[in-house]
Amino acid sequence: MSTTPQATGQIGIDESGKGDYFGPLVIAGVFATPDQEQQLKALGVRYSKLLSDTKATSLSAQIRSTCVHTLVVIGPERYNSLYGSFKNLNRLLAWGHARAIENLLEQVACDRVIADQFGDERFLNNALMAKGRSVQLIQKPRAEEEIAVAAASIVARAEFLRRLQELSSRYGVAVPKGASDIVITAGKVFVQKHGAQALGHVAKLHFRTTERVLGVTPNSPKD
Repeated sequence: MSTTPQATGQIGIDESGKGDYFGPLVIAGVFATPDQEQQLKALGVRYSKLLSDTKATSLSAQIRSTCVHTLVVIGPERYNSLYGSFKNLNRLLAWGHARAIENLLEQVACDRVIADQFGDERFLNNALMAKGRSVQLIQKPRAEEEIAVAAASIVARAEFLRRLQELSSRYGVAVPKGASDIVITAGKVFVQKHGAQALGHVAKLHFRTTERVLGVTPNSPKD
């Protein structure tokens, strides 16, 4: 039995990197009490997509020093393996969100979790049940209007940006955000330098972007 004292507050969950070809999928969870939510509002916490990269990185450090939090980072290689198993992005997301929630529940006693509605809500409920967790799970559109979720979105984004920069430095190729023509060009440069077999080290292979980078239909990722 857990001896963690009951805490008043809620957990917000959000992710970054879902729509980015390069880099990991990062899921963050932030637990915030009512007092901490007021502190976060005073800091200027809001949905990360409304912030510059620099501001998100700065705010993330402040959030992480203020609130109990967790990060689940699924690097490209692991992501490709998991996608090969789940064969569905929403199931993969639910698995990652459930891990983040479970990690936070090891640190705080909280029965209220808020997450964005990214698909069939049963995916996340089932993933939590599989881990033996029972909480009040609220999934809704624009969940980032909740301060705890907005804080999680910022922490996730800052970590995604940091990991993306690490990949750029490691492989000597600038790997940008998104899935635009600039990303396709970067992918071709990467393949020229490191070979097509190495693409799965930095990219999410199930994206159609892979076809444009390689000029062929990619094989399904294997476990």
